[in-house]
Amino acid sequence: MPDEPKTLDPTARPATHTVPAATTAPPGAAVAADSPAAGRAQRWTLGLVTVGLVLAALNLRPAITSLGALLEEVSADLHMSGTVAGVLTSVPPLCFAIFGITAPRLARRFGPAAVVCAGMAAILTGLILRPLAGGTVGFLAASALALMGIAVSNVLMPVIVKRYFPDRIGTMTGLYSMALALGTSVAAAATVPMTAALGGDWRIGLGVWAAVAALAVLPWIPLVRDRDRTPEPARTTKATEAPGPRVTRSRTAWALGCFFGLQATGAYITMGWMPQIFRDAGVPASTAGVLLAVTMVMGVPLAFVIPRLATRMKTQGPIVVVLGLCGLTGYTGLFFAPAAGAWVWAVLLGVSNCAFPLALTMIGMRSRTGAGVVRLSAFAQSVGYLISIPGPLLVGVLYQHSGGWGLPIALMGGLMVPQMIIGTLAGRDRTVEDEC
Repeated sequence: MPDEPKTLDPTARPATHTVPAATTAPPGAAVAADSPAAGRAQRWTLGLVTVGLVLAALNLRPAITSLGALLEEVSADLHMSGTVAGVLTSVPPLCFAIFGITAPRLARRFGPAAVVCAGMAAILTGLILRPLAGGTVGFLAASALALMGIAVSNVLMPVIVKRYFPDRIGTMTGLYSMALALGTSVAAAATVPMTAALGGDWRIGLGVWAAVAALAVLPWIPLVRDRDRTPEPARTTKATEAPGPRVTRSRTAWALGCFFGLQATGAYITMGWMPQIFRDAGVPASTAGVLLAVTMVMGVPLAFVIPRLATRMKTQGPIVVVLGLCGLTGYTGLFFAPAAGAWVWAVLLGVSNCAFPLALTMIGMRSRTGAGVVRLSAFAQSVGYLISIPGPLLVGVLYQHSGGWGLPIALMGGLMVPQMIIGTLAGRDRTVEDEC
């Protein structure tokens, strides 16, 4: 394909050549594979997967950013302290770390498409139940259910791209990353005005996103039985699987996990606390929500451009550094002039947050096989989200005890330095199979 470098071609071959034809198709399928009907079926499947990826990605963040825009109202109604609100903003990475690591096992047993379908259903159920909660515990439980679905879907997005589109990793990663950024930004911008238009009840403002989640379930239902494309280790030959990519022995895997964790820390602090930072600086609530939307919407074009650019480069370190410097500049401005330069800081932090699609792209590039991508994606994301858990909570504690945003913002800016260093290590031209 024109948008992928030739060096990516070998990464697609082992996954397809290690699977015996007899295990993936019934007798006679090899003859029928060249028929027009088979070609139409394949195109239909790939089209359905594309639609499913886009709709799933649109629903991977509204559960979080819609809450960030209404955090003050939710906290007041449910009588949350600043520390408890910090715990609430730490729930997403906690759920992603705990439940994300189960995704490979579930994918091997049921197929990745079936697991993503179940994940979308969990998001839908959680978003329906969350507004019905009468207290903090019920609200957290409903949020955790939605986040459980997001967690397994997060891990399996790179896996599905690698399996269905092995020669278009950059393009497809960019497509669903762009959709993810679009869903994030729209939820951040629209939640406050939509809540006001619907009567001012935060429960209605959060619950309306369940309608969007319902659409995401539909394209995955016909794919539930498409287990033939599961990149599971049990279907590979012993010669390939015996050594296995034991990612815990790979320095690159650990670097990817730490890089993922640092960028996730910044992203979830931004999504959970940035509107409140602007509101405390004197910015109206509706404008604060739009500023968060500006930060998120920067990922719409850049999430499509950055993965394509990354796959053309042997090492992704230069991109890591540029994104980190944008974040460092944005946090510095937020420290000294949060209201005066609010729009500039929002844009810079939005550019910095595009480390997320870059990390996803590197996961696809740092392993040769589909089975390796399953393990690496689960490992890097689970380790990363574990690392990111203390960040939003620590920001809440610092904010409550210091009485201002100086220390929390200094913490956010300081984390950009190790993110640039570790991200450069993760972006080196090597695979986990080489290191294992």
